[in-house]
Amino acid sequence: MSRLARTASALALTAALLATAALPAATAAQPAAPQAPSAPEDSVSDALRDVVLVGNSADGTVSFLDARTYRNLGTLDVVPDLEEVLRGMDPLRRAAYEVVRQQAGGDKFVDDAHLSPDGRTLYVSRGNLGDAAAYDVATGRQLWRTHLAGLKADHAALSADGRTFVVSAITAAKAQTLDTATGRVTGEFPTGTYPHENMYSADGSLIYNMSIGVTSLPKALNFLKGSKQVTVVDAKTLKVVRTHTFEHGIRPAVVTPDGRTMYAQLSYLNGFIEYDLEAGRTVRTVEMPFSPAGAALEPDDYPQNSAHHGMAMNAARDKLCTAGTIDDYTAVVSRPALTTDGFVHYPQGSLPYWSVTGPDGGTCWVTLSNRDEVSVVDYATAKEVARIKVGDFPQRERTGRAAPEALAGLTPQE
Repeated sequence: MSRLARTASALALTAALLATAALPAATAAQPAAPQAPSAPEDSVSDALRDVVLVGNSADGTVSFLDARTYRNLGTLDVVPDLEEVLRGMDPLRRAAYEVVRQQAGGDKFVDDAHLSPDGRTLYVSRGNLGDAAAYDVATGRQLWRTHLAGLKADHAALSADGRTFVVSAITAAKAQTLDTATGRVTGEFPTGTYPHENMYSADGSLIYNMSIGVTSLPKALNFLKGSKQVTVVDAKTLKVVRTHTFEHGIRPAVVTPDGRTMYAQLSYLNGFIEYDLEAGRTVRTVEMPFSPAGAALEPDDYPQNSAHHGMAMNAARDKLCTAGTIDDYTAVVSRPALTTDGFVHYPQGSLPYWSVTGPDGGTCWVTLSNRDEVSVVDYATAKEVARIKVGDFPQRERTGRAAPEALAGLTPQE
C-alpha cells in the first residue's frame, strides 16, 4: 500500500471512530453460564500440565503446546460464534469493523489468550471483533462474551489470582478490567493513544500499559499519532500512579521484578532500549543488526510500525530474548552488559512476532507468523531446540498450567 493510501486509510479509520462515538462504550456481558466447579487448589496444583498458549490470529484458534515435550496438544476454536456476532452488528458498527479489519491487514480474531489458575478456563481478547470471551477448555463452550469500548480489543493480562482480566480497548484510549467469573466490566483507566500491551508487576500491585500511537499514519506524521506512553496504575484502585512519555510507540517490553528497569522495543527501532523507571529516562539504546531484507525496507513498510516485536527475559534475569521481526531472527542478549550471545536465523519473510519465556525459565518461544510455526530457543546456547507447527498467523503467546482432563476436549492440530 502506498504512503498516500495508508494516510487516506488512517483518515477513514478516524472517521469511523468519530462515527461510533455515539455508540455505547461497552455493551453488557451476556448472562454468564454456570462454570464447572473448580477442584480445590491443593488437589490440582501438582496435576496441572505446563503449556504455552499460542493465539492463531487469522484462524481464530488457540494452540496448546506442551512446554516440556514441545508437542502440539491441540487447538480450541475461540470464534465459534463469528457469524452470529457479525450478523448482530448494525450497519455503522459493521462498516467500522471493515475499516479496522483493513487496517489490521485482514482477519485478526485472537489478540491475546490466558488460562485460569485451575487450568480449565481460557480467556481471550478477540481483536477485530472488539470483545473478550471465556471458554470452558474441556467442552469448548463459551461461558461469556463482553463487547469492549471502541472497535478493537488488544493485549490482555490476567491477575495472579485469576479474577481480573485486563484488556486494552485500543481505539478508545483506555484499558478495561473484567470479572473473569461473569465477564462484567468492573473498571477502566485512561491510557495513551492506542493502548497495546498490559502487564502486572511481579508483586501484582501495579499494572503497566504501553501505548503505540496511531500505527496507520506514516512516520513523517508521528506528531499526529497521539501520546506514546507507559501508564502505570494501581492494580486495586486503577488510579494512575505515573506515566512515562516516549517519542515513538512502546512495543513489547519486560520489567525487572524490582520494578526499576524496563527493556522495551520501540516503533521503528531495530533494537531496544534500557529504561530507568525510577529516574524516568533511557539509559541505553541497543541497535541490533539489520538483515539485507530488513535494511531495504522503508520505515513505513514495517509491519504495524514494528522493526522488532517480541521480548522476553529468562528466569535467571541475566538474558533477554528479542524477536527481529523485519530481520527474521531471534537474538539472545546477556545482561547487564547487553552483549549478543547469538542469533537463530529464519527464512526471509518468516515474521518473528512475539517472544515468551517457557515455564522452565530457560527457553524462549518465538512465533513465526508467516510460517505458522513456533521456534523454541535455548537461552544458554542461543540455539533452536524445536520447531512446532501451529495455526494460521500465530502472534501472542502466554504460559499457563492446564488441567489434563480439560485437554481431552481440544481439536488435534492438522
